[in-house]
Amino acid sequence: MESNQQKSLYERLGGASGISAIVDDAIDAHMNNPAINARFLPVKEDPKHFKEVRNHLFTFLASGSGGPEKYTGKDMPEAHKGMNISQGEYMHVIDDIMSTLDKHNIDDATKKDVLFIAYSIKDTMVGM
Repeated sequence: MESNQQKSLYERLGGASGISAIVDDAIDAHMNNPAINARFLPVKEDPKHFKEVRNHLFTFLASGSGGPEKYTGKDMPEAHKGMNISQGEYMHVIDDIMSTLDKHNIDDATKKDVLFIAYSIKDTMVGM
């Protein structure tokens, strides 16, 4: 039997269906987080744009975690250019993601891997 650490991050997050559910719940958490929802609620008002953003989030996470999906969106600096995201806002996003992973019973080692990735791209998004 393959140990959890021998599986790809994609597999540990539940593959396409698990990542899809995690993305949906993380978006919902962002929409309900008063510290950051002003950034996210306007996106929801345009269903076509919302679907596009949601699909980019899914393919970014799926592709980046070792899945077969191909991310075709903008790179992180370009996607967040001009948003001037603060450190605090970024931390709220990470907190929402970590809470979502808890909700989906993701193990601690996998959560640490996701957290490492989130911190590794932070400088490409904060203050841009």
